[in-house]
Amino acid sequence: MQTDDPTFPPLLTGDEAPPGTDPFEKAVAAALTGCDAGLLVWSRRADALAAAIVFAPECPLDQAIGISFAVSVGLVDALGALAPPEVAVHHVWPGRFKVNGADCGAIRAAASTSDPSQEPAWLVVGIEIPFLPVGEGGEDPTRTCLFNEGCAEITPLQLLESWSRHTLVWINRWLDEGLAPLHAAWRERAWEMGEALPDGSGDFMGLDELGGMLVKSGSETRLRPLTDLLDRT
Repeated sequence: MQTDDPTFPPLLTGDEAPPGTDPFEKAVAAALTGCDAGLLVWSRRADALAAAIVFAPECPLDQAIGISFAVSVGLVDALGALAPPEVAVHHVWPGRFKVNGADCGAIRAAASTSDPSQEPAWLVVGIEIPFLPVGEGGEDPTRTCLFNEGCAEITPLQLLESWSRHTLVWINRWLDEGLAPLHAAWRERAWEMGEALPDGSGDFMGLDELGGMLVKSGSETRLRPLTDLLDRT
């Protein structure tokens, strides 16, 4: 296990969460007290990558939540740089990941407001990716961890550093070019795009301009907004 503190790119300030503390909850608490944007709270764990970033968007929530795509695409790019080439990573809308076809981690988000038209004072996006199996191996074939998928040489802190760099690149693209390039990169690794959804609600036809899921059932097309990612608690 890496013992040195990780290094982060400019504009991101690292803050290690105490053992047993959820970095996402710590980041939300810091945002509520008015911390600076760019705070990256992380946890020193051997079994998972767990981290969260505090943002201060200057746009309505329904646009700001698109930054979650920067977090997701940054993770896929980081794994692409570190993992063996045969490891396949996909996005599952709105914020989960599949590795070699099985569920492997997710992102979550919270904001100061739930009103899509209101500019949030803060937005926190967190990520957790399992490195080691939970419980007895083989219990649930639909779930996996990086160790079981050929990534035993990667440590959580190595992935944390790589993810932070790739995510910052995509954040800058989001600021400079808007959501379109993030959506294009996300769609390249989208799971079930153009296919029937497992819940039987319809076919996943694509994304709208704000990253919402377009679901077609019969002659009707419905929108599931990307703000569905937000924690409701």
